[in-house]
Amino acid sequence: MPELRKCPISDRWVVISTERGRRPTDFGGAAVAQAQDDKAKCPLCEGAEDKTPPEIIAWRRSDTLPNKPGWQVRVIPNKFPALVIEGEVNRSGIGIFDMMSGIGAHEVIVETPHHNVSLADMEETHVEKVLWAYKQRITDLEKDKRFRYILVFKNYGSAAGASLTHPHSQLIATPITPRYVKLELTNARTYFHEKERCLFCDMIRQELGSGERLIYENEYFVVFAPFASRFPFETWIFPRRHQSDFQEIADEERIQLARCFKDILIRLKKTLNDPPYNYVVHTSPNSVPRPGKPDYWGTIHYDFHWHIEIIPRLTKQAGFEWGSGLYINPTSPEEAAKYLREIA
Repeated sequence: MPELRKCPISDRWVVISTERGRRPTDFGGAAVAQAQDDKAKCPLCEGAEDKTPPEIIAWRRSDTLPNKPGWQVRVIPNKFPALVIEGEVNRSGIGIFDMMSGIGAHEVIVETPHHNVSLADMEETHVEKVLWAYKQRITDLEKDKRFRYILVFKNYGSAAGASLTHPHSQLIATPITPRYVKLELTNARTYFHEKERCLFCDMIRQELGSGERLIYENEYFVVFAPFASRFPFETWIFPRRHQSDFQEIADEERIQLARCFKDILIRLKKTLNDPPYNYVVHTSPNSVPRPGKPDYWGTIHYDFHWHIEIIPRLTKQAGFEWGSGLYINPTSPEEAAKYLREIA
């Protein structure tokens, strides 16, 4: 029988439609088509550095110069940014409608100089360099008091919103805290005030104890399918150690996260025939005090727990989802976890 399940982090209800349960092979093979013919004109490939804005940071050989070949991971401003970095926020309103200037930062993390190597196929040491770039950019952008939130995300495959084939992820800093993140923060704070425990830490303990939705674990990280999964094979990665900020991650933890990340992406690739996917890094917002809200995030370092959400794009939202805000998931998280655990 179908079930309605509620996520304690977002207060969101989800329909787990077991009546139309689907196996990995039922999704019809969603392999990401890798365009081979655009490599010569790809602006992100090594040797095409003059086609992009100047790099912000890069992991490169010591004998090479900025904006020249010899890099392994490279961060550049987005050539067509959603938000611009120059200017002030300038909050205003027209009647009941609030407005502000489109201030922010929009950057591209070019994950490798090679055109057709996915993150799942990279060496662990290289994945670690990509994670290093995430940490460096979040740490630097948080110094700008105009920015309230910094979101790192990846669109893999055209069905997931990727406009370029070359392996890359993105970062957008905004002058607001996004609504979904704010819901997580608010519910986490309420839970902590009531129980003096971290909601996420309790969830991790419960998933480890149950094992039904557990997919992978190592010394520092735990991976499971969330109880109220919105999408088939949705997967969350959590650090075992309580940390509110992604940039708190230590070097050894980053090595283990790279191992964990690669493992999960390979499992998804093998199980679902290299599906398009999105992932997002949910870290805490910039904790710079705000006028009129001195204690707004007063307990955030105790009640929030950063994590990564991976969402394979196997189903589409239709009228019911858009009209109700409810998601219908045809594969239970328990079944999805079982399939992913069984992949060698």
